[in-house]
Amino acid sequence: MEGRTVLGPESEGNSPSDAQKETIEQASAENKWARAAKAPGITPMMAQFLEIKANYPDCLLFYRMGDFYELFFEDAEQAAAALDITLTKRGKHDGEDIPMAGVPVHASEMYLSRLIRKSFKVAVCEQTEDPAEAKKRGSKSVVRREVVRLVTPGTITEENLLDARSSNYLVSLGRAQNDFSLAVVEISTGDFFILPTKVGRLDADLARLNPGELIIPEGILEDEKVAPALFDWRNIISTLEARRFDSSFGARRLEEIFDVATLDGFASLTRADLAAAGALVDYLDDTQKGKMPRLYPPKRLSADGTMMIDAATRRSLELTRTQNGEVSGSLLSVIDCTLTGAGARMLAKRLSAPLTDPVRINERLDAVEYMLERPSLRTDLRAALKAAPDMERALARLSLGRGGPRDLQSIRIGLEAARTIEHYLTAPKGALEDMAELVADAVSDLGEHEQLIAELERALVEEPPLITRDGGFIAPGYSGALDEYRTLRDESRRLIAGLEADYQGLAEINSLKIKHNNVIGYHVDVTAKHADKLLGAPLNETFIHRQTLANSVRFSTSELSKLAGKISEAGDRSLALEQELFAKLVATVLDKAAEISIAAEALASLDVATALATLAENERFTRPEVDDSLAFDVSGGRHPVVEKALRAQSDTPFVANDCDLSPDNRLWLITGPNMAGKSTFLRQNA
Repeated sequence: MEGRTVLGPESEGNSPSDAQKETIEQASAENKWARAAKAPGITPMMAQFLEIKANYPDCLLFYRMGDFYELFFEDAEQAAAALDITLTKRGKHDGEDIPMAGVPVHASEMYLSRLIRKSFKVAVCEQTEDPAEAKKRGSKSVVRREVVRLVTPGTITEENLLDARSSNYLVSLGRAQNDFSLAVVEISTGDFFILPTKVGRLDADLARLNPGELIIPEGILEDEKVAPALFDWRNIISTLEARRFDSSFGARRLEEIFDVATLDGFASLTRADLAAAGALVDYLDDTQKGKMPRLYPPKRLSADGTMMIDAATRRSLELTRTQNGEVSGSLLSVIDCTLTGAGARMLAKRLSAPLTDPVRINERLDAVEYMLERPSLRTDLRAALKAAPDMERALARLSLGRGGPRDLQSIRIGLEAARTIEHYLTAPKGALEDMAELVADAVSDLGEHEQLIAELERALVEEPPLITRDGGFIAPGYSGALDEYRTLRDESRRLIAGLEADYQGLAEINSLKIKHNNVIGYHVDVTAKHADKLLGAPLNETFIHRQTLANSVRFSTSELSKLAGKISEAGDRSLALEQELFAKLVATVLDKAAEISIAAEALASLDVATALATLAENERFTRPEVDDSLAFDVSGGRHPVVEKALRAQSDTPFVANDCDLSPDNRLWLITGPNMAGKSTFLRQNA
């Protein structure tokens, strides 16, 4: 996956460090595959596999062969065990059978999802030429293949590989002497921020982020102060060369990625910030093979505005996951009434990093109260939000070249939802005058997108296919040239239907059919008992034998071949033009990416506000009074998770209780027998 330097002999009798051992092991793995590629008697195809594998020793190599991704050697054994697929063999290497396993290309995302969840990395190797082109280079030439993408836990964007309601952060740990920073990217939305940290709070910050993948520099695990904070994340760590965490290198990489001469327009970034951010974008560039995702310029977050919760406390409180790692049963699962994936992610983010500034807390509470006091408006807003797709993730796929027609459709439907919601919020006379500040900000951010909505509505059919290669996603009337190709194709198909009737009459065989498959194309198909009639004179002058099967015989005719050629040519031109139009539509959408992203975040904010208002109404929650005093006085407090569990089990009511820890009453001694509710009381008030 990356080049590493092989260390020289151990000096002065010292044993190699863990980082040195890892470097040696990595180089050894690369050499192992490279040596295997030169074994005597190896086939050209297997030599190609091994040469490519030598560059990606820490990844499973999905090697494209026709309609399958094949895996060989240890890759096949690991994949077969992880995916519960058949392990077979293909040929021999050094006298031993070569293990082989494979997955169909059309179902590959499902298998990728399962591998990623088990912390595997996958190098996707595609055919970059067809067999005909390979033959031009020589009769024994192997079809050229290249790794086009590295799929890792922190770099996935596919809809069915991601949890729509959870963020999937790729995090990089940078260090400059005693300063540390975490650079964080959500590749599926473009969010990019930097969180300064310290050794003492590193575990708390990582627990808050719950990364999908963590990038660290070689050697950092040797630091006895840092290593314990990284222990819980050992299964998702990717180690990179230390040079990629150099702050000067980081500054250059950021300037290249964002196409700026200097970083003066960015937040003031420290050397640790630059080290973390530079390694992060360099890793993204590496895994995406030059197709960088659309990223916002990095924001530098302040640790002062949010509460620090260490990892042990976070686990005990079960804010977003239970101690078993499940979302179900956590506080988040009980309070989450959001209707969109983006809203769910925003709520989880807020719960993971509680604010400490009373002004900002009350701004959020004002938005919830505004929605709570307007049930009719809230109902309309939630109906519109329910129809809103995940525009941020659709944008990310389009920017990486992995999007399809449905992603364009998601943008259109999402912007239509934004338009509807903006109308609901501003239609009443004087609506803006008493609107909560965060709600008013969201209304402003929803923006105006009429031109883009109209263009996408005119361009796309109502239910487009998932991928562009299927065609049929551009609506009739959008392109005159495309309509002409389709008319020619459809007319030729009508002529084929007429030709079938003519051939039935000519041969006096009513069961004669003209069929199509991907191997021989259009052909005349008759049952075996009628075949002799077409094989004999005079019909054999018209019907040319192509293929004999167990129950039928296939023929072609010159007239049918000409028509088939017209259909194929019209179909090819039609598909090529559709893909050209798709590329133009994607470019149009990406030109408006910033405005679309702002609108998407506004929808998420409104989703959270309406969801919490709905929760407050359903559960009879009361708005807290939050100020900067030291008072802590709760009357009739309840534990939402325990209350829901009691209700589900026996409809037993939760007994509400009070807690007053104001300055004159700061110390409470809690006693009681086992299972009396001591821990519940503590967690409830924490």
